[in-house]
Parts: sequence; structure tokens; C-alpha cells
Amino acid sequence: MRLFYDNWAFLDANSSVTTDDLNQGNSSVKTDDAINIYPTILLHETKDFPIEDFFKVPFTHHVEIFSRVKDISARYYYIRRTAEEHLPTETLVKLIKENAHEHIDLMPNNFQQTISKSLMARKAVMMFKDEYLLDFINVEEIGERDSIDTDERVVEQKIVQNIKQFIMTFGNDFAFIGNQYHLEVYGVEHFPDLLFFNRELNAMVVIELKTGEFKTSYLGQLMAYLSILDAKVKKAHENPSIGIVLCKSANREYVEFVIRDYNKPMGVATYTTSQEMPEEYRKALPDVDELKKLL
Repeated sequence: MRLFYDNWAFLDANSSVTTDDLNQGNSSVKTDDAINIYPTILLHETKDFPIEDFFKVPFTHHVEIFSRVKDISARYYYIRRTAEEHLPTETLVKLIKENAHEHIDLMPNNFQQTISKSLMARKAVMMFKDEYLLDFINVEEIGERDSIDTDERVVEQKIVQNIKQFIMTFGNDFAFIGNQYHLEVYGVEHFPDLLFFNRELNAMVVIELKTGEFKTSYLGQLMAYLSILDAKVKKAHENPSIGIVLCKSANREYVEFVIRDYNKPMGVATYTTSQEMPEEYRKALPDVDELKKLL
């Protein structure tokens, strides 16, 4: 209980702990003055304080949070998640060990607006990263052809050929359904690049590959795929399908602005290869032949 109080004492501007701390740091500040200025000093720490969620978190969870997490914004994050998702203690500890706070909202997406169940929306946010390292793709095979579509097929084929490695890179609980998956509605055919099923999200995930910079037209393309998948392919017990644009580069702020008005769950991530990594990082990695010998 004492540790609990010590860790949250700054919320109480009238407490003896906070005023004593201030007076020790500046002998010219009187206690009465300290009480008046303390809220201003800690405004950046208290303005986002999740007061309603704070009182919904069991004491054991609080102990785990302040014992394992020192950053104040990270504590707020775990308090909100515990309250919103009614997390068991074991799950909370696992999230803290995985540094879940550092990976929140990395990929620009509209999941919170388009996925009705808050828990499922949170899971979708945590499922995807903003950038993936596809080091099994040879960049020398890209960019030397006459057609961008041909380049995208090269990337797609490399992923299909290394599908196990791609799934391990992309995340957990993904099952590969197919590439160039045939969709048809009213006589019009569509062929999305990659189609997966995610067991944790209980939803299909369609990935559209692009070798260049993000364009808004890619979202419209995904919208068509998702509409057809949900209407023609999705099972009754499954959640609405999710779409991901995987491109070479994207302006995060621009993506967040344009994606918010789409009513299907979508996100935009980028990928890079080991050849494109900064020199100091690339040197730290063993080359393919050396890695094979080690294995």
C-alpha cells in the first residue's frame, strides 16, 4: 500500500510527499506556494490521467504495473487496457514483458472506427506493424523491368516461395489461403495479391502489394476486395475481413488523414529488404552463406 501511494502521490498536490519533495528541491519555495504551483508542474503527467479506468483496475494489477513500468504514459496505457479488456493478471504481465506500449498504433489504420468490438479492434491494432523486413527479396530483381506490375509479381512470387518465412515475419496465427485469389461479382473479376486467415482475429486478411509509394487509389482497390470477400467468401461465424496495403513507402500523416473516412477495416504498412538497410545495420547481420553454415 505504501508503494502504491508513493508511485501515485504526485496526483495529490496537497500531500506531504509532494510538497516535501518540492521544498527539498527549492528551499525558497514555501509549502503553500508549492501546493499552488504543483498542478502546473505536473500538468503534462496528469492531463491524460485515465481516472475512471484507474479505479476499475484491481490492486494486484496496479502492483504489477507500477512495479514493472516506470514511464508514466506507459502506465496509463496498461491501466486503460486492463480496464477496457478486463485483463487477467497473467495477460497483463505478458503484455508488459512484450513492451506492448511501444508498439501501439504503429501502423496507420482505421480499425477503431470500423471494427465494432473494442477488444477486437485493439487486437487488430496490435497485430500489425508499420514496417516489415522482407530480407528474402532480391532488390536487384526489382526495378529493372518495363512494368511496375511485373515488379509487383516478382515481390509476390518471392513471398509465396518463402511463405513460411513471410508468415513468421508478419505475425502470429496467420494461415495462407492463396495468392491471386479469384473473386468475381456481377461478371467482374478481381485478383487480390495475397489472402490469409488470422485465427486470433477470426477474419480474412487481404494484402495488396505495391513496389512504389502509397497512393489513395490503393484504398479504393482494397475496399472492392473487402466488400466482395465479406459478401461472397466470409463464413457466418467470421468477423469482417481486413485489408492491408504493403508498399515501399508512405507518408504516415497523409495515410492517417485519408484512411479515416473509409468504412472497411484497413491499414497501410511498408516493407524493406536487408540490402536497403542502413550500412551500420547491414554490417551487423551475417550474410546468407554464413547464416546457412551456422544453421
